[in-house]
Amino acid sequence: MKRKHHDLKAWQFAMQSVQQVYVLTASFPREEQFNLMSQMRRAAVSVPSNIAEGAARMTKKEFGHFLCMARGSLSELETQYLIAKNLAYVSQNAEVEKGMDDVFGLLGGLINSLRIE
Repeated sequence: MKRKHHDLKAWQFAMQSVQQVYVLTASFPREEQFNLMSQMRRAAVSVPSNIAEGAARMTKKEFGHFLCMARGSLSELETQYLIAKNLAYVSQNAEVEKGMDDVFGLLGGLINSLRIE
């Protein structure tokens, strides 16, 4: 089954980021399993989920709203990643950071293309 959002680079890259976050958080301490690890995974999953939901909406305005929510979830994920780094749960991961930067840029381009203010 192919949906409209499958063709969006932002969704494709966000899906890759989910995998990266799951691998990254697998090494977190056991006591973080239901805390920071869970929050990071939920935020990562929220990004492509919001892109997909927005793409299925009927208007550009609705799509833009969900793209902005995806960008908010991505900013949340970035903050949680930095917290994990500061707590030494992970070391700097250029692939994860680039993935987040790429998705953020693609979301910005999509939002701008819809002329959302």
